[in-house]
Amino acid sequence: MLQGGAAAAQEHGGGGADSAPDLQGMLTHHLLDGNEIEVQLLGFGRTFHLPQWDPVHLGPLTLDLSPTKHVVFLFLAAILCLLVFIPIGIAMRKKYEERAPSGFANAIEAMVLYFRDEVVRRNIGHGADAYTGYILTLFFFILFMNLLGLVPFGATATGNFMVTGALALVTFVVTEISGMRTLGFQGYMGTIFYAPRGLNPVGTAIMMVILTPVEFLGKLTKPFALMIRLFANMMAGHTLVLSLLGLIFMFAGTAAVITGGVTIASLGMVSAIMLLEVFVAFLQAYIFAMLTAVFIGLIRHAH
Repeated sequence: MLQGGAAAAQEHGGGGADSAPDLQGMLTHHLLDGNEIEVQLLGFGRTFHLPQWDPVHLGPLTLDLSPTKHVVFLFLAAILCLLVFIPIGIAMRKKYEERAPSGFANAIEAMVLYFRDEVVRRNIGHGADAYTGYILTLFFFILFMNLLGLVPFGATATGNFMVTGALALVTFVVTEISGMRTLGFQGYMGTIFYAPRGLNPVGTAIMMVILTPVEFLGKLTKPFALMIRLFANMMAGHTLVLSLLGLIFMFAGTAAVITGGVTIASLGMVSAIMLLEVFVAFLQAYIFAMLTAVFIGLIRHAH
């Protein structure tokens, strides 16, 4: 990421005294989605242009299914999940017949049990084990996408609100279907057309008119909050890192002492923030998974 930021700053505007670097262009180039992936290492640089496919026309809709940078890293995160957990699952099944798993498999088992007991069962309650697989998949999938944005030449797919929006939409569908299966159709409708008990018919009608829009908007704001929270946190961290790196090129044309001091300070702050970003990557994946369990639990025990 550091070398990529340097290369992008030079590409988007020199960096000398006569030509100020285009920091806005550097930030846009690295943070937003695109149709190319750049690799810069020890003076070697190469740009991989992703293929562009013909749009698919579905009546009045036109869908562009061409791969982009974030799509590539989204699929890479999914592949990493499969490569890590399928062998662990096979190994754990075999070892359980002889002895308890050890090493990395034991650590993963401890994490799975923690999520099952402290996140899924605690927030969903009866019948929670059926949702353990989905909650764990969300956590590790988001975690891998977050961490891939911290490796050199990587991109954070969760820094794209379309990706976080799709994750939130899937959670919304799972939550609402879970509520309908648990409460039945009439009980589920009661989570939308709601009025407090004990009122006379007129009071019930008035409260229902007031509370129904509130309940309906409440259903929509939950996935929206999931989408914005994950997107904003991942985008903010990378914006801060690249902005601090940009200080190096902003002061490149000044005295050597000033340039050296700014460079050392900038790299020190970036290194500290990158360590914080690792913690944030785990934290945001955990929060998304935990809130998903909370929302499922709330609708299953509505009113």
